Amino acid sequence: MYFLGYDIGTSSVKASIIEADTGKLEASAYFPKEEQPITSHQTAWAEQDPEMWWNSLKEATKELRAKGIDTKKVIGVGISYQMHGLVVVDGELQPLRPSIIWCDSRAVTLGDKAFRSLGEELCLEHLLNSPGNFTASKLKWVKENEPSVYEQIYKIMLPGDFIAMRMTGEVNTTISGLSEGILWDFKGEQPAQILLEEYGIDKELLPELCPTFGEQGKITATIAEELGLAEGTKITYRAGDQPNNALSLNVMNPGEIAATAGTSGVIYGVSDELKYDPASRVNTFAHVNHTEEERRLGILLCINGTGIQNSWLKNAMSNQLGYEAMNTAAASVNIGSEGLLAYPFGNGAERVLGNQLVGGSFQNIDFNKHTQAHLCRAVQEGIVFAFRYGISIMQEMGMNPTVIRAGKANMFQSPVFTATLAGVTGAPIELYETDGSRGAAMGAAYGFGYFDSFDEAFKSTDKLGVIEPETNKLEEYENAYQQWKIKFDELVK
Repeated sequence: MYFLGYDIGTSSVKASIIEADTGKLEASAYFPKEEQPITSHQTAWAEQDPEMWWNSLKEATKELRAKGIDTKKVIGVGISYQMHGLVVVDGELQPLRPSIIWCDSRAVTLGDKAFRSLGEELCLEHLLNSPGNFTASKLKWVKENEPSVYEQIYKIMLPGDFIAMRMTGEVNTTISGLSEGILWDFKGEQPAQILLEEYGIDKELLPELCPTFGEQGKITATIAEELGLAEGTKITYRAGDQPNNALSLNVMNPGEIAATAGTSGVIYGVSDELKYDPASRVNTFAHVNHTEEERRLGILLCINGTGIQNSWLKNAMSNQLGYEAMNTAAASVNIGSEGLLAYPFGNGAERVLGNQLVGGSFQNIDFNKHTQAHLCRAVQEGIVFAFRYGISIMQEMGMNPTVIRAGKANMFQSPVFTATLAGVTGAPIELYETDGSRGAAMGAAYGFGYFDSFDEAFKSTDKLGVIEPETNKLEEYENAYQQWKIKFDELVK
Protein backbone atom coordinates (compact mmCIF):
# COMPACT_ATOMS: atom_id res chain seq x y z
CA MET A 1 0.00 0.00 0.00
CA TYR A 2 1.08 3.55 -0.72
CA PHE A 3 0.46 7.14 0.31
CA LEU A 4 0.58 9.90 -2.30
CA GLY A 5 1.63 13.49 -1.65
CA TYR A 6 1.18 16.49 -3.94
CA ASP A 7 2.99 19.82 -3.62
CA ILE A 8 1.11 22.50 -5.59
CA GLY A 9 3.90 24.99 -6.16
CA THR A 10 4.12 28.22 -8.10
CA SER A 11 6.66 26.79 -10.54
CA SER A 12 5.41 23.21 -10.81
CA VAL A 13 3.41 20.44 -9.18
CA LYS A 14 5.43 17.64 -7.59
CA ALA A 15 4.08 14.23 -6.64
CA SER A 16 5.70 11.64 -4.37
CA ILE A 17 4.73 8.08 -3.44
CA ILE A 18 5.82 6.50 -0.16
CA GLU A 19 5.47 2.88 0.91
CA ALA A 20 3.01 2.62 3.78
CA ASP A 21 4.82 0.26 6.14
CA THR A 22 8.31 1.74 5.84
CA GLY A 23 7.62 5.37 4.91
CA LYS A 24 10.34 5.06 2.28
CA LEU A 25 10.12 7.09 -0.93
CA GLU A 26 9.14 4.89 -3.88
CA ALA A 27 9.07 7.50 -6.67
CA SER A 28 8.68 11.21 -7.39
CA ALA A 29 7.70 13.22 -10.44
CA TYR A 30 6.97 16.83 -11.30
CA PHE A 31 5.35 18.82 -14.08
CA PRO A 32 5.97 21.00 -16.02
CA LYS A 33 9.69 20.71 -16.63
CA GLU A 34 9.76 24.44 -17.32
CA GLU A 35 8.25 26.88 -14.83
CA GLN A 36 4.49 27.42 -14.85
CA PRO A 37 3.69 30.92 -16.12
CA ILE A 38 2.60 33.78 -13.86
CA THR A 39 0.41 36.43 -15.47
CA SER A 40 1.00 40.05 -14.44
CA HIS A 41 -1.43 42.46 -16.07
CA GLN A 42 -0.16 45.33 -13.94
CA THR A 43 2.90 46.03 -11.82
CA ALA A 44 2.86 43.95 -8.60
CA TRP A 45 0.05 41.70 -9.86
CA ALA A 46 0.50 37.93 -10.06
CA GLU A 47 -2.12 35.42 -11.22
CA GLN A 48 -2.26 31.76 -12.24
CA ASP A 49 -5.03 29.62 -13.74
CA PRO A 50 -6.18 27.03 -11.17
CA GLU A 51 -6.89 24.59 -14.00
CA MET A 52 -3.19 24.80 -14.90
CA TRP A 53 -2.35 23.40 -11.45
CA TRP A 54 -4.85 20.60 -12.01
CA ASN A 55 -3.40 19.73 -15.42
CA SER A 56 0.13 19.75 -13.97
CA LEU A 57 -1.05 17.40 -11.19
CA LYS A 58 -2.48 15.00 -13.75
CA GLU A 59 0.75 14.97 -15.75
CA ALA A 60 2.88 14.41 -12.64
CA THR A 61 0.63 11.50 -11.65
CA LYS A 62 0.91 10.06 -15.14
CA GLU A 63 4.70 10.19 -14.83
CA LEU A 64 4.51 8.22 -11.57
CA ARG A 65 2.54 5.52 -13.35
CA ALA A 66 5.10 5.53 -16.17
CA LYS A 67 7.75 4.70 -13.57
CA GLY A 68 5.94 1.47 -12.79
CA ILE A 69 4.04 2.59 -9.69
CA ASP A 70 0.65 0.92 -9.25
CA THR A 71 -1.27 4.00 -8.14
CA LYS A 72 -4.36 1.84 -7.48
CA LYS A 73 -2.59 0.82 -4.27
CA VAL A 74 -2.68 4.41 -2.92
CA ILE A 75 -4.91 4.51 0.16
CA GLY A 76 -4.44 8.13 1.24
CA VAL A 77 -3.57 11.46 -0.39
CA GLY A 78 -1.97 14.56 1.13
CA ILE A 79 -1.85 18.05 -0.38
CA SER A 80 0.66 20.85 0.18
CA TYR A 81 0.14 24.13 -1.62
CA GLN A 82 1.37 27.68 -2.19
CA MET A 83 -0.02 29.79 0.65
CA HIS A 84 -2.22 32.92 0.68
CA GLY A 85 -3.73 32.53 -2.81
CA LEU A 86 -7.40 33.24 -3.62
CA VAL A 87 -9.56 31.01 -5.81
CA VAL A 88 -13.21 31.93 -6.35
CA VAL A 89 -15.76 29.53 -7.87
CA ASP A 90 -19.42 29.68 -8.91
CA GLY A 91 -22.22 27.31 -7.99
CA GLU A 92 -20.96 24.81 -10.58
CA LEU A 93 -17.57 24.86 -8.82
CA GLN A 94 -15.94 26.50 -11.83
CA PRO A 95 -13.29 29.22 -11.32
CA LEU A 96 -14.67 32.69 -12.02
CA ARG A 97 -11.27 34.28 -12.59
CA PRO A 98 -7.57 33.37 -12.32
CA SER A 99 -6.20 32.87 -8.83
CA ILE A 100 -4.62 35.91 -7.19
CA ILE A 101 -1.52 34.19 -5.83
CA TRP A 102 0.77 34.74 -2.84
CA CYS A 103 3.20 37.21 -4.46
CA ASP A 104 0.46 39.53 -5.76
CA SER A 105 0.48 42.78 -3.77
CA ARG A 106 -2.54 44.64 -5.17
CA ALA A 107 -4.45 44.44 -1.86
CA VAL A 108 -1.78 45.99 0.41
CA THR A 109 -3.55 49.34 0.80
CA LEU A 110 -6.88 47.64 1.56
CA GLY A 111 -5.30 45.55 4.30
CA ASP A 112 -3.51 48.55 5.79
CA LYS A 113 -6.75 50.53 5.79
CA ALA A 114 -8.61 47.74 7.61
CA PHE A 115 -5.76 47.48 10.13
CA ARG A 116 -6.22 51.15 11.01
CA SER A 117 -10.02 51.10 10.86
CA LEU A 118 -10.46 48.06 13.10
CA GLY A 119 -7.67 49.18 15.39
CA GLU A 120 -4.24 47.62 15.45
CA GLU A 121 -4.62 46.19 18.94
CA LEU A 122 -7.97 44.53 18.13
CA CYS A 123 -6.57 43.02 14.92
CA LEU A 124 -3.46 41.68 16.57
CA GLU A 125 -5.29 40.26 19.60
CA HIS A 126 -7.79 38.38 17.45
CA LEU A 127 -6.03 37.72 14.13
CA LEU A 128 -2.38 37.80 15.35
CA ASN A 129 -1.57 39.76 12.17
CA SER A 130 -2.44 42.81 10.15
CA PRO A 131 -4.93 41.89 7.36
CA GLY A 132 -2.10 42.98 5.08
CA ASN A 133 -1.97 41.48 1.62
CA PHE A 134 -3.41 38.12 2.59
CA THR A 135 -6.34 36.17 1.13
CA ALA A 136 -9.13 38.10 2.87
CA SER A 137 -7.80 41.39 1.51
CA LYS A 138 -7.52 39.93 -1.99
CA LEU A 139 -11.21 38.98 -1.79
CA LYS A 140 -12.03 42.54 -0.73
CA TRP A 141 -10.15 43.75 -3.82
CA VAL A 142 -12.35 41.54 -6.03
CA LYS A 143 -15.46 42.88 -4.27
CA GLU A 144 -14.45 46.48 -4.95
CA ASN A 145 -12.98 46.13 -8.42
CA GLU A 146 -14.84 43.21 -10.02
CA PRO A 147 -18.37 43.38 -8.58
CA SER A 148 -19.86 41.25 -11.37
CA VAL A 149 -17.40 38.47 -10.47
CA TYR A 150 -17.98 38.88 -6.75
CA GLU A 151 -21.77 38.56 -7.16
CA GLN A 152 -21.33 35.11 -8.75
CA ILE A 153 -19.07 33.69 -6.02
CA TYR A 154 -20.38 30.57 -4.35
CA LYS A 155 -17.25 29.76 -2.33
CA ILE A 156 -13.71 31.04 -1.93
CA MET A 157 -10.77 28.69 -1.56
CA LEU A 158 -7.04 28.49 -1.11
CA PRO A 159 -5.07 26.72 -3.86
CA GLY A 160 -4.95 23.42 -1.95
CA ASP A 161 -8.69 23.61 -1.27
CA PHE A 162 -9.30 23.91 -5.00
CA ILE A 163 -7.24 20.81 -5.77
CA ALA A 164 -9.06 18.83 -3.05
CA MET A 165 -12.38 20.05 -4.46
CA ARG A 166 -11.45 18.89 -7.99
CA MET A 167 -10.73 15.44 -6.57
CA THR A 168 -13.70 15.01 -4.25
CA GLY A 169 -16.37 17.48 -5.37
CA GLU A 170 -16.44 18.80 -1.77
CA VAL A 171 -15.52 22.36 -0.76
CA ASN A 172 -13.75 22.54 2.59
CA THR A 173 -10.70 24.02 4.29
CA THR A 174 -8.78 23.81 7.56
CA ILE A 175 -8.25 26.13 10.51
CA SER A 176 -4.61 26.40 9.46
CA GLY A 177 -5.77 27.42 5.98
CA LEU A 178 -8.18 30.07 7.25
CA SER A 179 -5.48 31.47 9.51
CA GLU A 180 -3.06 31.95 6.59
CA GLY A 181 -5.75 34.00 4.85
CA ILE A 182 -6.28 36.06 8.06
CA LEU A 183 -9.73 34.55 8.25
CA TRP A 184 -9.42 32.89 11.67
CA ASP A 185 -10.10 34.55 15.03
CA PHE A 186 -7.73 32.96 17.54
CA LYS A 187 -9.36 34.66 20.51
CA GLY A 188 -12.84 33.45 19.60
CA GLU A 189 -11.69 30.16 17.99
CA GLN A 190 -13.95 30.81 15.01
CA PRO A 191 -13.86 32.38 11.53
CA ALA A 192 -12.79 36.03 11.69
CA GLN A 193 -16.17 37.74 11.79
CA ILE A 194 -14.60 41.10 12.73
CA LEU A 195 -12.68 41.24 9.46
CA LEU A 196 -15.51 39.80 7.37
CA GLU A 197 -17.82 42.53 8.67
CA GLU A 198 -15.19 45.21 8.04
CA TYR A 199 -14.89 44.04 4.44
CA GLY A 200 -18.63 43.45 3.98
CA ILE A 201 -18.05 39.78 3.12
CA ASP A 202 -20.68 37.11 3.80
CA LYS A 203 -19.38 34.32 6.04
CA GLU A 204 -21.25 31.85 3.81
CA LEU A 205 -18.56 32.33 1.16
CA LEU A 206 -16.09 30.48 3.38
CA PRO A 207 -15.75 26.71 2.93
CA GLU A 208 -16.81 24.28 5.62
CA LEU A 209 -14.10 23.31 8.10
CA CYS A 210 -12.43 19.93 7.99
CA PRO A 211 -9.55 18.52 10.08
CA THR A 212 -5.97 19.06 8.92
CA PHE A 213 -5.36 15.35 9.62
CA GLY A 214 -8.23 12.97 8.94
CA GLU A 215 -10.75 12.32 6.22
CA GLN A 216 -11.38 15.43 4.10
CA GLY A 217 -13.28 13.74 1.29
CA LYS A 218 -13.15 10.76 -1.06
CA ILE A 219 -11.97 10.82 -4.65
CA THR A 220 -14.86 10.47 -7.07
CA ALA A 221 -15.13 7.66 -9.61
CA THR A 222 -14.54 10.00 -12.56
CA ILE A 223 -11.41 11.58 -11.08
CA ALA A 224 -10.10 8.22 -9.86
CA GLU A 225 -10.25 6.89 -13.40
CA GLU A 226 -8.61 10.06 -14.73
CA LEU A 227 -5.70 9.83 -12.25
CA GLY A 228 -5.37 6.07 -12.13
CA LEU A 229 -6.33 5.91 -8.44
CA ALA A 230 -8.90 3.73 -6.72
CA GLU A 231 -12.40 5.15 -6.37
CA GLY A 232 -13.05 6.29 -2.81
CA THR A 233 -9.40 6.93 -1.98
CA LYS A 234 -9.37 9.37 0.93
CA ILE A 235 -7.70 12.77 1.17
CA THR A 236 -6.35 12.72 4.72
CA TYR A 237 -4.09 15.77 5.00
CA ARG A 238 -3.78 19.34 3.69
CA ALA A 239 -1.54 22.29 4.58
CA GLY A 240 0.18 25.35 3.15
CA ASP A 241 3.72 24.88 1.90
CA GLN A 242 5.57 26.36 4.89
CA PRO A 243 3.60 24.52 7.61
CA ASN A 244 3.98 21.42 5.46
CA ASN A 245 7.73 21.95 5.14
CA ALA A 246 7.85 22.09 8.93
CA LEU A 247 5.81 18.88 9.10
CA SER A 248 8.16 17.17 6.62
CA LEU A 249 11.03 17.98 9.01
CA ASN A 250 9.04 16.86 12.09
CA VAL A 251 9.01 20.42 13.43
CA MET A 252 5.95 20.20 15.66
CA ASN A 253 6.93 21.43 19.12
CA PRO A 254 7.79 24.79 20.70
CA GLY A 255 11.36 25.91 20.01
CA GLU A 256 11.77 23.81 16.88
CA ILE A 257 12.45 25.68 13.64
CA ALA A 258 12.16 24.71 9.98
CA ALA A 259 14.16 26.66 7.44
CA THR A 260 14.36 26.95 3.66
CA ALA A 261 16.70 29.03 1.51
CA GLY A 262 15.80 28.80 -2.14
CA THR A 263 15.06 31.91 -4.22
CA SER A 264 13.58 33.39 -1.07
CA GLY A 265 14.16 32.13 2.45
CA VAL A 266 11.85 31.21 5.29
CA ILE A 267 12.34 30.63 8.98
CA TYR A 268 9.26 28.93 10.44
CA GLY A 269 9.25 28.38 14.18
CA VAL A 270 6.70 26.70 16.44
CA SER A 271 5.36 28.34 19.59
CA ASP A 272 2.67 27.47 22.11
CA GLU A 273 1.83 31.09 22.93
CA LEU A 274 -0.71 33.36 21.22
CA LYS A 275 1.80 36.14 20.61
CA TYR A 276 2.35 38.49 17.71
CA ASP A 277 4.76 41.06 16.38
CA PRO A 278 3.13 44.51 16.77
CA ALA A 279 4.75 45.63 13.50
CA SER A 280 3.70 42.44 11.61
CA ARG A 281 7.28 41.92 10.40
CA VAL A 282 6.80 38.24 11.07
CA ASN A 283 3.43 36.50 10.88
CA THR A 284 1.70 33.97 13.11
CA PHE A 285 -0.55 31.22 11.77
CA ALA A 286 -2.11 28.03 13.12
CA HIS A 287 0.36 25.19 12.69
CA VAL A 288 -0.82 21.84 11.35
CA ASN A 289 -1.16 20.35 14.86
CA HIS A 290 -2.82 23.40 16.45
CA THR A 291 -5.88 22.76 18.61
CA GLU A 292 -7.77 24.87 21.11
CA GLU A 293 -6.58 22.55 23.86
CA GLU A 294 -2.93 22.35 22.74
CA ARG A 295 -1.87 25.49 20.92
CA ARG A 296 0.76 25.20 18.21
CA LEU A 297 1.44 28.40 16.31
CA GLY A 298 3.76 28.74 13.35
CA ILE A 299 5.70 32.02 13.34
CA LEU A 300 6.85 32.75 9.81
CA LEU A 301 9.74 34.99 8.76
CA CYS A 302 10.30 35.50 5.04
CA ILE A 303 13.37 37.08 3.43
CA ASN A 304 12.71 37.65 -0.28
CA GLY A 305 16.35 37.79 -1.33
CA THR A 306 18.27 34.67 -0.29
CA GLY A 307 19.28 32.19 -2.98
CA ILE A 308 18.47 34.80 -5.61
CA GLN A 309 21.29 36.98 -4.27
CA ASN A 310 23.73 34.07 -4.49
CA SER A 311 22.48 33.39 -8.04
CA TRP A 312 22.88 37.07 -8.91
CA LEU A 313 26.49 37.01 -7.72
CA LYS A 314 27.24 33.92 -9.82
CA ASN A 315 25.78 35.58 -12.91
CA ALA A 316 27.53 38.89 -12.15
CA MET A 317 30.83 37.02 -12.12
CA SER A 318 29.98 35.76 -15.65
CA ASN A 319 29.50 32.27 -14.21
CA GLN A 320 33.27 32.00 -13.67
CA LEU A 321 32.49 29.95 -10.57
CA GLY A 322 29.76 27.38 -10.04
CA TYR A 323 27.97 27.11 -6.71
CA GLU A 324 30.30 24.45 -5.34
CA ALA A 325 33.35 26.55 -6.25
CA MET A 326 31.68 29.61 -4.69
CA ASN A 327 31.20 27.65 -1.46
CA THR A 328 34.86 26.64 -1.51
CA ALA A 329 35.92 30.24 -2.12
CA ALA A 330 33.71 31.49 0.73
CA ALA A 331 35.30 28.97 3.09
CA SER A 332 38.76 30.39 2.34
CA VAL A 333 37.83 33.74 3.95
CA ASN A 334 37.62 34.41 7.68
CA ILE A 335 34.38 35.03 9.56
CA GLY A 336 33.23 38.59 8.88
CA SER A 337 34.63 38.70 5.33
CA GLU A 338 37.30 41.18 6.46
CA GLY A 339 34.71 43.91 6.90
CA LEU A 340 32.84 43.40 3.60
CA LEU A 341 29.08 43.48 4.24
CA ALA A 342 26.25 42.29 1.97
CA TYR A 343 22.53 43.03 2.29
CA PRO A 344 20.09 40.64 0.53
CA PHE A 345 17.15 43.02 0.07
CA GLY A 346 17.08 43.36 -3.73
CA ASN A 347 14.07 41.15 -4.47
CA GLY A 348 11.15 43.43 -3.72
CA ALA A 349 9.71 44.99 -0.59
CA GLU A 350 10.56 43.03 2.54
CA ARG A 351 7.84 42.36 5.10
CA VAL A 352 10.46 42.00 7.83
CA LEU A 353 11.52 45.59 7.04
CA GLY A 354 7.98 46.94 7.33
CA ASN A 355 7.42 46.53 3.56
CA GLN A 356 10.32 48.85 2.78
CA LEU A 357 12.10 48.52 -0.55
CA VAL A 358 15.73 49.25 0.35
CA GLY A 359 17.48 47.29 -2.40
CA GLY A 360 20.43 44.95 -2.18
CA SER A 361 23.88 46.38 -1.52
CA PHE A 362 27.50 45.83 -0.52
CA GLN A 363 29.16 48.02 2.08
CA ASN A 364 32.82 48.70 2.99
CA ILE A 365 34.33 47.39 -0.25
CA ASP A 366 38.11 47.79 -0.23
CA PHE A 367 39.46 47.50 -3.79
CA ASN A 368 42.92 46.64 -2.48
CA LYS A 369 41.77 43.81 -0.25
CA HIS A 370 38.46 42.26 -1.22
CA THR A 371 38.28 39.50 -3.85
CA GLN A 372 35.69 37.20 -5.40
CA ALA A 373 36.07 34.95 -2.39
CA HIS A 374 35.20 37.82 -0.03
CA LEU A 375 32.08 38.55 -2.11
CA CYS A 376 31.06 34.89 -1.93
CA ARG A 377 31.39 34.77 1.86
CA ALA A 378 29.82 38.20 2.43
CA VAL A 379 26.72 37.21 0.45
CA GLN A 380 26.23 34.00 2.45
CA GLU A 381 26.83 35.79 5.74
CA GLY A 382 24.46 38.60 4.77
CA ILE A 383 21.64 36.14 4.13
CA VAL A 384 22.26 34.43 7.47
CA PHE A 385 22.42 37.77 9.29
CA ALA A 386 19.05 38.75 7.78
CA PHE A 387 17.69 35.48 9.20
CA ARG A 388 19.31 36.30 12.54
CA TYR A 389 17.57 39.69 12.60
CA GLY A 390 14.21 38.04 11.98
CA ILE A 391 14.87 35.39 14.63
CA SER A 392 15.54 38.20 17.13
CA ILE A 393 11.97 39.40 16.48
CA MET A 394 10.72 35.88 17.16
CA GLN A 395 12.70 35.83 20.40
CA GLU A 396 10.97 39.05 21.46
CA MET A 397 7.75 37.07 21.04
CA GLY A 398 9.04 34.40 23.42
CA MET A 399 10.19 31.82 20.87
CA ASN A 400 13.78 30.65 21.39
CA PRO A 401 15.28 28.21 18.88
CA THR A 402 16.40 24.86 20.23
CA VAL A 403 17.05 23.19 16.86
CA ILE A 404 16.85 24.26 13.20
CA ARG A 405 15.90 21.61 10.64
CA ALA A 406 16.17 21.94 6.87
CA GLY A 407 16.27 19.89 3.73
CA LYS A 408 19.80 19.63 2.35
CA ALA A 409 19.16 21.79 -0.69
CA ASN A 410 19.96 25.23 -2.08
CA MET A 411 21.90 27.39 0.41
CA PHE A 412 21.89 24.60 2.99
CA GLN A 413 24.38 22.73 0.82
CA SER A 414 27.01 25.33 1.77
CA PRO A 415 29.19 24.58 4.83
CA VAL A 416 29.80 28.32 5.35
CA PHE A 417 26.07 29.08 5.31
CA THR A 418 25.13 26.34 7.78
CA ALA A 419 28.08 27.00 10.12
CA THR A 420 27.24 30.71 10.19
CA LEU A 421 23.56 30.06 10.93
CA ALA A 422 24.48 27.71 13.77
CA GLY A 423 27.05 30.23 15.00
CA VAL A 424 24.74 33.25 15.19
CA THR A 425 21.73 31.37 16.64
CA GLY A 426 23.52 28.92 18.93
CA ALA A 427 21.20 26.18 17.65
CA PRO A 428 22.29 22.96 15.93
CA ILE A 429 21.35 22.60 12.26
CA GLU A 430 19.91 19.20 11.27
CA LEU A 431 19.82 18.40 7.54
CA TYR A 432 17.38 15.90 6.04
CA GLU A 433 16.53 14.22 2.76
CA THR A 434 12.94 15.37 2.22
CA ASP A 435 10.73 17.83 0.32
CA GLY A 436 7.18 19.17 0.25
CA SER A 437 5.49 16.36 -1.69
CA ARG A 438 7.12 13.68 0.43
CA GLY A 439 6.04 15.57 3.54
CA ALA A 440 2.48 15.70 2.20
CA ALA A 441 2.55 11.93 1.70
CA MET A 442 3.75 11.44 5.28
CA GLY A 443 1.03 13.80 6.49
CA ALA A 444 -1.50 11.68 4.61
CA ALA A 445 -0.19 8.55 6.33
CA TYR A 446 -0.55 10.14 9.76
CA GLY A 447 -3.98 11.54 8.88
CA PHE A 448 -5.08 8.11 7.70
CA GLY A 449 -4.17 6.73 11.12
CA TYR A 450 -1.36 4.55 9.83
CA PHE A 451 1.05 5.91 12.46
CA ASP A 452 0.35 6.62 16.12
CA SER A 453 2.71 9.60 16.43
CA PHE A 454 4.63 12.08 14.32
CA ASP A 455 7.90 10.61 15.58
CA GLU A 456 6.85 7.20 14.32
CA ALA A 457 5.75 8.63 10.97
CA PHE A 458 9.07 10.36 10.37
CA LYS A 459 11.48 7.73 11.72
CA SER A 460 12.29 6.72 8.14
CA THR A 461 13.31 10.24 7.08
CA ASP A 462 17.05 10.21 6.45
CA LYS A 463 19.08 12.62 8.58
CA LEU A 464 22.05 13.63 6.44
CA GLY A 465 24.03 15.48 9.06
CA VAL A 466 24.12 17.82 12.06
CA ILE A 467 26.07 21.07 12.22
CA GLU A 468 26.73 21.97 15.85
CA PRO A 469 27.52 25.58 16.83
CA GLU A 470 31.30 26.09 17.08
CA THR A 471 31.42 27.16 20.73
CA ASN A 472 34.92 28.64 20.41
CA LYS A 473 33.73 30.91 17.59
CA LEU A 474 30.34 32.10 18.89
CA GLU A 475 31.72 35.49 19.93
CA GLU A 476 33.37 35.93 16.52
CA TYR A 477 30.09 35.16 14.72
CA GLU A 478 28.16 37.53 17.01
CA ASN A 479 30.67 40.35 16.43
CA ALA A 480 30.35 39.89 12.66
CA TYR A 481 26.55 40.06 12.96
CA GLN A 482 26.70 43.21 15.08
CA GLN A 483 28.94 44.90 12.50
CA TRP A 484 26.42 43.94 9.82
CA LYS A 485 23.53 45.26 11.92
CA ILE A 486 25.13 48.70 12.41
CA LYS A 487 24.92 49.36 8.66
CA PHE A 488 21.57 47.57 8.49
CA ASP A 489 20.06 50.02 10.98
CA GLU A 490 21.27 52.90 8.81
CA LEU A 491 19.72 51.36 5.68
CA VAL A 492 16.24 50.83 7.15
CA LYS A 493 15.78 53.84 9.45
